[in-house]
Amino acid sequence: MTHDAAEGPTRSPASPLVRVAWGVLAALLLIWLVFETAKYGGWVIVAAVAGVVVPDLSFLAALSGPHEHGRMPRRAVPFYNLLHRPLVALVVMAGCLIPESSAVAVPLFNFGLAWLVHIAADRALGFGLRGADGRQR
Repeated sequence: MTHDAAEGPTRSPASPLVRVAWGVLAALLLIWLVFETAKYGGWVIVAAVAGVVVPDLSFLAALSGPHEHGRMPRRAVPFYNLLHRPLVALVVMAGCLIPESSAVAVPLFNFGLAWLVHIAADRALGFGLRGADGRQR
């Protein structure tokens, strides 16, 4: 009996060891994020929650128009892939070096840190970037 990939969504073919490494990274980053949000409170908590949610806003671009189950519309793939790249989250985190006010820098850093937690958790669960056809790579 064969399995046809067109039947439903597939997860990343990353090796179990790679997925465990992403999981360990996600756990460590989450501990750091919880520590930072508890330390600063206020807007940092809001920024952290937003950072966890923002990468999946790319699914909003995928809602309109017909598409197969497990396949994202082609027009949404570049946006999804951009928001699920660790380098983008790291650039956001580095953006905290620009403002001179810690009232801006700290929430910005935690926003990027939460974004990185989201990406690492996705990779640990087997959800990677999308191919040009809209399926998981």
